[in-house]
Amino acid sequence: MNEFRPGLEGVVAFKTEIAEPDKEGGALRYRGVDIEELVGSYHYEQIWGLLVDGSFVPGMPDPEPYEPASLSGNAPSDLQAETARLSSVWSLQKMVDIDDEQARDDLARLSAQMMSIVAKSAAVHDGRTPAPDDVVAQGGTAAEKFLLRWRGEADQDHVKAIDTYWICTAEHGLNASTFAARIAASTGADCGAAMSAAVGALSGPLHGGAPARVLPMLDEVAKTGDPDAYVKNLLDQHGRIMGFGHRVYRAEDPRSRILKRTAQELGSPRFEVAAALEEAALAALRERKPDYVIATNVEFYSAVVLDVAEVPPDLTPAMFACSRVAGWSAHILEEKRTGRLIRPSAQYVGPPSRPASSVDGAPVAS
Repeated sequence: MNEFRPGLEGVVAFKTEIAEPDKEGGALRYRGVDIEELVGSYHYEQIWGLLVDGSFVPGMPDPEPYEPASLSGNAPSDLQAETARLSSVWSLQKMVDIDDEQARDDLARLSAQMMSIVAKSAAVHDGRTPAPDDVVAQGGTAAEKFLLRWRGEADQDHVKAIDTYWICTAEHGLNASTFAARIAASTGADCGAAMSAAVGALSGPLHGGAPARVLPMLDEVAKTGDPDAYVKNLLDQHGRIMGFGHRVYRAEDPRSRILKRTAQELGSPRFEVAAALEEAALAALRERKPDYVIATNVEFYSAVVLDVAEVPPDLTPAMFACSRVAGWSAHILEEKRTGRLIRPSAQYVGPPSRPASSVDGAPVAS
């Protein structure tokens, strides 16, 4: 229990009933249900219900009327600022002072509104006015309504691409942003603060931003037409092939498998290049690291699927946040029910006991 592990690798911090990534078997289950069974049969708002309530109904609600204070068009930044602001605007109470049902309802309101904020910010970025509520109401699913608010129209292939992506990335255990959400929740903070903490943790490129770095690789391979040479050159220079390897899975990432299939079904113009690069990368990685399983992860084909929906790379972190509101909400509720403040220990490795006079800049005694 006292062994130090960098990045908390392998340290069990919680018991959870929410999701089960099968490290060796290449499967991901939401409350026991394999995501293979969910994609194509259910929509994201129902998956929100499964993760948060253990039921497909009532699911995530539609967002209520709300006007953000100011949108810059930078969706990740707008999302974090507005999520924190909602705590005040809606007068959300601290979780320590409310029951589980009220916390669940607060999270439902926040989840729906966070998606709306991203869509509105994306519209501002594109130089458009977000579509009014009566236009958005014509949509049948959360993904369709998102696109209607963003663009005023919703191509059904784009709807399928986004819905599939959101379902595949709705929850994945104790990742950095979910951990941040649980830490904030453990203090008894309001739900908006916990959600905002999660968005802040997601802003770093090492968590959620990788799909934005996949498309430039595909563009380079498309130019040269030689994926083997591209991979060899990158690895020889100790570069990183984005979209391969995972801290959890020791087998194929099941989300990658679904997203790859979806990209092909939707006729992605990048599919052939992506498949060729994947084949070259996996072969090279097996050759160089034969004793270590490095497979395609969720980010690789996420980039291809989101590209089908014409989602620009700089919007991908916010799109990931939209998907993860379900998982964050479920974990915030689960943490609230523990009623215990998260307070790990740190191993001190600094200087031994010493006088202040030994510190640089201390005044010299006369």
